[in-house]
Amino acid sequence: MQYWLFKTEPDVFGIDDLARAPDQTARWDEIRNYQARNFLRDEVRVGDQVFIYHSSCKQVGIAGVAEVVRGAYPDPSQFEPSHALFDVKAAPGSPRWFCVDIRLRECFSQVIPLRQIKATAALADMTLVRQGRLSVQPVSAAQWQLVLKLR
Repeated sequence: MQYWLFKTEPDVFGIDDLARAPDQTARWDEIRNYQARNFLRDEVRVGDQVFIYHSSCKQVGIAGVAEVVRGAYPDPSQFEPSHALFDVKAAPGSPRWFCVDIRLRECFSQVIPLRQIKATAALADMTLVRQGRLSVQPVSAAQWQLVLKLR
């Protein structure tokens, strides 16, 4: 099992939306960054644990935990001409973008703020601190456990 942090903007899709989804399960899609895509396609696996991170909002930080319940498959939005993220270079036989399905495991009672994560010296090497903008990023087992203690 591996650990990940998935970033989202809660006004688009946040942990509350995941909590309201059927079976609290939803597709994690519309990723359009090659490094994040490669993580989803090549490394994220069923059973992996995921921090749901809210960005571009009042309470920036980790809002809860989800689990990957379906491994990588082609993101359907890339094939839909009417979709804002349609990719003219993508084809069903050669997709460019991938997604996974996740299921909610836990909503935190309070978001763990980014400032608290950054103020925790043992998390200085966390990808979130070093390379903040990446929408899908690995989290080490030690970092995972330490973040959980911050709740």
